[in-house]
Amino acid sequence: MDITVAAVTASASFELRPAQLDEPRADEVLVRLSSVGICATDLHFATFLPTDAVLGHEGAGVVEAVGAGVTDLKPGDPVALAFTSCGVCKQCRTASPSYCAQFDALNFAGARPDGSSALRIDGQPVYGHFLGQSSFATHAVVNVRSVVKLPESADLRNAGPFGCGFMTGAGTIVNILKPGPESAIAVFGAGAVGLASVMAAAASGAQTVIAVDVSPGRLQTAQEVGATHVLDSREGDVAERIRAIVPDGLDGSVDTTGRADVVKDAVAALHTRGTCAVVGVGPSENVEIEWRTLLNGRTVTGVISGSAVPQVLVPQLLAWQAAGRFPVEKLIAHYAFADINEAAAATKRGDIIKAVLTF
Repeated sequence: MDITVAAVTASASFELRPAQLDEPRADEVLVRLSSVGICATDLHFATFLPTDAVLGHEGAGVVEAVGAGVTDLKPGDPVALAFTSCGVCKQCRTASPSYCAQFDALNFAGARPDGSSALRIDGQPVYGHFLGQSSFATHAVVNVRSVVKLPESADLRNAGPFGCGFMTGAGTIVNILKPGPESAIAVFGAGAVGLASVMAAAASGAQTVIAVDVSPGRLQTAQEVGATHVLDSREGDVAERIRAIVPDGLDGSVDTTGRADVVKDAVAALHTRGTCAVVGVGPSENVEIEWRTLLNGRTVTGVISGSAVPQVLVPQLLAWQAAGRFPVEKLIAHYAFADINEAAAATKRGDIIKAVLTF
């Protein structure tokens, strides 16, 4: 079928191009996109992938067709899209698909497992299936394991980022840190992922939720969505200031920055049995932590996609949103699909928290 995609250009921007899309195979689903979020991962991959690659991995839309082997979805179903996984490795079989043994091959190779692509431009196959989707397009053919069925009441204009950024931040809280009513949590970095962590910590009932950033505007947003305290990290020793709020230290911290100095602060502010969850990919290749810091009982763990099963966590987050406990609308700025370069530029400048393209 004929569709329109936003293809990567030689200058790492995007150009709307006509393209052709295969019909879904037996284990695939054809989705007409209603919206798609822009993630920093998309913008990073655009700098080195080949021209005409199709990115996008925070899609939401409506099922138009299903393959012969798909039995739990039908045309007309509202859906969100997430990463894909093999479904048969040890991690997939134990409800940890974001750690799938084939994760990189299935999500970053630009093709199906057999090497084919469902996408063509000018009759030639192009890089697609990015993180299971390539949803910078009017339509996408995706493996059924990437699809999350949504309630009929779901707002598809805002649902896309639930499959990546919002799921990553919230899942880190729900699945890794698991705060209780007396818990103290700090989130370092108040972008879309960090603010999703803030909202999830508040929704989970944590007593103290601290947001740390350098942007006064984002710290204000953090307060609006659930932070009990906010700290500008430029204004003094962050770990000491957190200890002034929580003398015994944090139960958990989340780093979304990928900066070695920030991770050290996030660990230093923990109590002796606290956990720091690292979810950000940033400028630092290595992090050094003094060994006694860990020997005393602290844990530092990496987290991919919120350690989530998307089909479980996304509906939970949407239920929170419907109840006013996960107010993602405060983070989202909508742009028309044709304005993708404007939205990408605003994202890079930090003018907005989460750009979502609509169709």
